Amino acid sequence: MENNSRSRLYASFHIAGFQYWDGALVLDRLKVGKALELVPEPGNPYDPDAVALYNEGSKLGFVPRELNGNLAQLLAFGHTGVFEARVQQVAPERSPWHQVRVGLFVVDAR
Repeated sequence: MENNSRSRLYASFHIAGFQYWDGALVLDRLKVGKALELVPEPGNPYDPDAVALYNEGSKLGFVPRELNGNLAQLLAFGHTGVFEARVQQVAPERSPWHQVRVGLFVVDAR
């Protein structure tokens, strides 16, 4: 994922399920601007459109369900370079489900 200044913000959200995965273990390594990996989980028993967020192999949680449909479809069709996810805010003092805000950007390929 490239930090392209011409990319446009598509969505901004707190990581869904952050409190249930490895977020607390890696919170001190998350910095504003850090790229996160988007990984579709079509076999997820709760949501076939689930898209997980990873940081250096650690699962942080998911893109919220209300935002994952189009994203999951594009990723499934191999359009992995269309979106990039980056940390927008880290707030360790907040409740676990509000500690990390992520920006989902559409990459400008021009």
